[in-house]
Amino acid sequence: MARWLSFFAEYNFQVEYKRGRLNVVADALSRRPDYAVHKADANAIGVARTSTPSSSLLDDVRSAYTKDADAKQLLDYFAAPSDKSRQKLAKHLRARVHRYREHNGLLLYSAVDDNADRVVVPDDHELKLRITYEYHDAPTSGHQGREKTYLLLTRDFYWSHQYKWVRKYVRTCEVCQRVKPAPFSQAPLQSLPTPPECWQSISMDFVFGLPPDNKRGTGIVVFVDRFSKMVHLAAVPAEVTAKQTARLFVDMVFRHHGMPINIVSDRDPRFTARFWQEVFELLGTQLPMSTADHPQTDGQTERVNRVLVDALKSYAHSFQY
Repeated sequence: MARWLSFFAEYNFQVEYKRGRLNVVADALSRRPDYAVHKADANAIGVARTSTPSSSLLDDVRSAYTKDADAKQLLDYFAAPSDKSRQKLAKHLRARVHRYREHNGLLLYSAVDDNADRVVVPDDHELKLRITYEYHDAPTSGHQGREKTYLLLTRDFYWSHQYKWVRKYVRTCEVCQRVKPAPFSQAPLQSLPTPPECWQSISMDFVFGLPPDNKRGTGIVVFVDRFSKMVHLAAVPAEVTAKQTARLFVDMVFRHHGMPINIVSDRDPRFTARFWQEVFELLGTQLPMSTADHPQTDGQTERVNRVLVDALKSYAHSFQY
């Protein structure tokens, strides 16, 4: 208790009483990890912010407020806030009005005071479809799954029953149904031991057979940290050698994260080459390899390869017509 009193003594704040029915999130704050304040972490892996709302999209949101009864009530209240105008709000809005605010004609919503503000989307079916399209179907979004699409969308926008909307949208996406394989069940496998820290154990693999880029690269080398699942990718030619692979490892992994204790890979000739073996033997790094014809040993890298190929196929699909 003394430590907390000393901590709070550094701040000038005022305690404000809230009635129990209005303070509905108080007990949940210590149990909801999604309400926690996020801090930058060099080793953290998450969904990258690949989409941001355009000005034209926000203008359409402002225009749609005129057709939404709840949005009109809230905007009228924030235009002249008072106890009298608050009593005119609908009961379900009155209990949560402290979570909203108005900025440049937009309604912003926050679950708690220190949470990021999100633009409130009115009850407009076509507008919700357009917004979800930008965060799922756009080339920078890569037709991600339900959870990742929901995570991207809720960084910027909010509306009621948003998760159910995203789940239905992704489930009925024609491109996702066409290019992504159906999930399949697997027999129980013995997993590799979990490393204690980031970048102590990594896995790596190649993806070949892609259309050539402007540098004649038709493949991608994939490095995955087995602890944080952070991924590094680089385009490579089909004739990439063991020496070139070692150089990519130094530039993309060793330079940023240091030397791992072990590297899990398949039995690609580049990984079984004498040069590759001798370099890492001198550095003290183990090179465990998967059993022949058993790619499940390096399953996490194969999963990254599958997501990568799905994203590229989803993007290339729009150029086939």
